[in-house]
Amino acid sequence: MLSPIRAIAIAAVSTVAAGAGWWGLNAMQQAANTNATNSSSTTVMNSANTTASCTTGDQSACGLPSNVVIDMAKTAVKRTDAEWRKLLTPTQYDVARNQGTEPSFHNEYWDNHADGVYFSVGSDTPLFDSKDKFESGTGWPSFTKPIDPAFVAETVDKSYGMVRREVHCTVDGDHLGHVFDDGPPDKGGLRYCINSASLKFMPRKDYDAWVALHTPKADATSAKAADSSATAKK
Repeated sequence: MLSPIRAIAIAAVSTVAAGAGWWGLNAMQQAANTNATNSSSTTVMNSANTTASCTTGDQSACGLPSNVVIDMAKTAVKRTDAEWRKLLTPTQYDVARNQGTEPSFHNEYWDNHADGVYFSVGSDTPLFDSKDKFESGTGWPSFTKPIDPAFVAETVDKSYGMVRREVHCTVDGDHLGHVFDDGPPDKGGLRYCINSASLKFMPRKDYDAWVALHTPKADATSAKAADSSATAKK
């Protein structure tokens, strides 16, 4: 059974550029698992050798760009390079499509404390909730988990002599950042270190309206019937 948010997201994206049509659950659940070029000397990045204190300009695990191959054949939203360049700003394109990394502490959402939901910059796909955002001290937006695991896939990144876990949106293939295991222990222990340039923020009030607009009619009818039944029993 689809989770409510997954069903809503499926209903939200109907047609896209470059002739792509409807997309469904399989397109979101298939993670790109291709590995980057092997390095002769690698260091596994974990809580023993990464910290949450990346300063501006640090060539740290979370401050380096990625060098992985994302299987775009598994994505549902497909656009030509020219279309991506037209849709995104130069910074968004460099980060989301070229797997770059924006400067720490000099990006849009690292210090954003507003209540709402962060979508992929390349599609109407809700990725992270502000309720799961925390202060990591890294200068990039950090989250303990995605809204739905089906929306965020991981690929092993072996660039720069390290083994990292690159994360990207399964729907449009946008590079998001990396995930490390030095997050809050009481909330699963993960830290999704995400680039602001790969995100677009929607305030909670607007998100609630978006959910209502894109909720499949069958689900909305069932919810209304359940609410009426509960009211009648009071």
